[in-house]
Amino acid sequence: MDTKTALVLIDFQNARTDNQSDYYVGNLKDPIAKTNYLLNYARNMGYKIIFTRHIEQEWDFAEHSINSHIMDWIEKTSTDMVIWKNKISSFYKTNMDEELHWIENIVVCWILTNLCVRSFVQDAYDRDFKIVLIKDCCIAFDKKTHDFTLEDLKHTREEIDILELEAFLE
Repeated sequence: MDTKTALVLIDFQNARTDNQSDYYVGNLKDPIAKTNYLLNYARNMGYKIIFTRHIEQEWDFAEHSINSHIMDWIEKTSTDMVIWKNKISSFYKTNMDEELHWIENIVVCWILTNLCVRSFVQDAYDRDFKIVLIKDCCIAFDKKTHDFTLEDLKHTREEIDILELEAFLE
């Protein structure tokens, strides 16, 4: 069992799959399938599982909006931790630091690569975690932004491993 590693899944919320939402990112069938595979792998390995849920005062991310809930398509269990946040950073005024207290390694994925995922990775990097970002389990509004963000992270924080899911599982 690997109790020193956490899988952190950033903002897997219904607004991303609702084509009427301003936050819709398109067809997520492949990334969701890969993420569910990664989730099962992490559970089998004994990783701590942490989801973040972005909450705002109104609109799609209002606390009681169905669009702010974690997607039903993701194989979340009752033992998975959920951290509510109201800023781009998952560390700002949350208990993320406490939940990662005994963790050394973080595997991270999901939405949006250039905002909440990047912010989490930068904050975790500054806290000296060893980080693996699973790039084919991350999404931005467009491929150009996604690719630029990954490239920029790699150039500015060389210690971060940015891998495809298949390479991570090897």
